[in-house]
Amino acid sequence: MSDSLTCVQTPSPAFLPIRRLTPRDLPACADLSENRGWPREEHKWGLLLAAGTGYGIDDPDGGLVSACVVTEYGARERPELGAIGMVLVAERHARQGVGRRLMRHVLAEMGTTPLTLYATAYGRPLYEELGFKATGRAEMVRGRFRPGGPAPAIATRRAAADDIAAIVRLDEQVFGADRTHVIARLPAFTDRLHVAEENGSLIGYAAIWPNMDTHVVGPLIARDTETAKALVTSLAEYSDRPLRTDVDVRHEELLAWLKKRGLASAGSNAVMTYGIAELPGDWTRRFAPLTVAAG
Repeated sequence: MSDSLTCVQTPSPAFLPIRRLTPRDLPACADLSENRGWPREEHKWGLLLAAGTGYGIDDPDGGLVSACVVTEYGARERPELGAIGMVLVAERHARQGVGRRLMRHVLAEMGTTPLTLYATAYGRPLYEELGFKATGRAEMVRGRFRPGGPAPAIATRRAAADDIAAIVRLDEQVFGADRTHVIARLPAFTDRLHVAEENGSLIGYAAIWPNMDTHVVGPLIARDTETAKALVTSLAEYSDRPLRTDVDVRHEELLAWLKKRGLASAGSNAVMTYGIAELPGDWTRRFAPLTVAAG
């Protein structure tokens, strides 16, 4: 009589179920980021999992095979836009079609809701295969901000609790969809939230929030470039870290000014859309997103 050995194989990711993630999955999401050589970004993951809907595939050996988050904007019953971000596949499961499967699941879940995402050069071919179209580009700049030149003439100050309603109204005009559920979280999520005013009216707002060793400037919503400069300058006064932001490349003047102030190009992402020809809202006043993971 001979002994027989039973070989237990890990199921293929192609057959593992896709489930909704919750804030309890934050450590596993951060581990997945780290696995792919990204910063853990636990602070950002926390916001995304609270304000958006996470999708993931559990690894039978522990952790996550893959994950992404969709942040919906507009009415809860009928979203006007969904922003996809943090699309990640664990290194040992890469190049096996897992990301494609997860994205197709998200597209099916979102139905007719228009979608947007920021794509790296690595991810763009997959998104194009799925029907996304490149409609713009954002340039990431990073570095120590050096004050200089004439002081901005635009009045800025730290936002107060009773400014939130006005910020929400301005943001909806510029972004093109209601983001109340995200804007309401900014006071707790950010280190500083500032507004710009003229004659008592809100003409812009911006925030800085901690992300590993940097402060990210975003959102950055402003009437014009001078207002955007004033907001960045006022926020930079309260940061002891390098600044980072992702600026719509059509805002050439702001990008040139940021580089003159010490920030340098650190890469770019294609802005892509699905189901719409271009993003809603007013791009001339939308200088930088909260994060490329949430639009």
